[in-house]
Amino acid sequence: MATIKDVAKEAGVSVATVSRVINKSPKASKSSIAAVTQAMSKLGYRPNAAARALVSQSTNTVGVLVGDVSDPFFGTLVKAVDNVAHEHGKHILVGNGYHSLEDERRAIELLINNRCDALVIHSKALSDEELQGYAKEVKGMVIINRHIPALAERCISLDNHKGAYLATEYLIRNGHKHIACIASSHQIEDSGQRIEGYLAALKDHKIDLSKAYIEYGEPNSDGGEIAMTNLLTKSLAITGVVAYNDYMAAGALSVLDENGIAVPQQVSMMGFDDGLIARYVHPRLTTVRYPIQMMAEKAARLALALAKGEPEESDTIIFSPTVVRRNSVERLS
Repeated sequence: MATIKDVAKEAGVSVATVSRVINKSPKASKSSIAAVTQAMSKLGYRPNAAARALVSQSTNTVGVLVGDVSDPFFGTLVKAVDNVAHEHGKHILVGNGYHSLEDERRAIELLINNRCDALVIHSKALSDEELQGYAKEVKGMVIINRHIPALAERCISLDNHKGAYLATEYLIRNGHKHIACIASSHQIEDSGQRIEGYLAALKDHKIDLSKAYIEYGEPNSDGGEIAMTNLLTKSLAITGVVAYNDYMAAGALSVLDENGIAVPQQVSMMGFDDGLIARYVHPRLTTVRYPIQMMAEKAARLALALAKGEPEESDTIIFSPTVVRRNSVERLS
């Protein structure tokens, strides 16, 4: 395998000159750049990324921590960060946290140890204090989908309470009073905030329902199936359902279909996220839009700006959800 000394000998220049060319130093002349580039190509020499990072103090890498990259929601987040990274001539390094304390900590440590220029962190298990500690260590670190008051200017989040409130109120405004809630069993702030939004909308419209109207499950289609099955088992009077996300809503729709309950004629359904699946289930799902692509792009730009010591204007830190109307809600006569 060719070394930097071999390149220098082939190009007829010093090792220092080769180093300047590799690290794009303005001191490198056009003739030396041409000679070194030709020598590297001829010898098949590839600069060591770690060594270049030590010289330039940059790996041209943006670190991203997500819950699970196989989840389409996080896939959209990663793609958005990657687009911004490419605009800045950088690549991404992705870690999965799985909403686990140890996995999140291990992934962040890995990203930091790999000298990422900036970090976009989706963490639900680590404490505010531990994330504040990491933020002090990495000036280009931004938290997404979470609000930490002490790091408010470095947090990009969604008003989850408002989103669930809007979903519940949309059903209420369409004449529904017996509204069930399919919630996530994960102990994260999103789940709690959405339950609170659901309950707040009921309270503001003077609707009193028992806790039996709330069922929990894993935040996926299987969890939605289980939660909907449990609700039906209770023989409750239900005309509408607010789901934690579109996948839980899709699972609930399949259970309703299997039990001969027509949607939206007998039961109306509200999702959350406005993911791709919302447009392809039957009926097409009325849902709450979670602008994760826009939020991730904002987080990536802010992280890169902070890393360079050039904070960009943070005009929107807490994003607002909106209702997307499709075909799964029917107005009661």
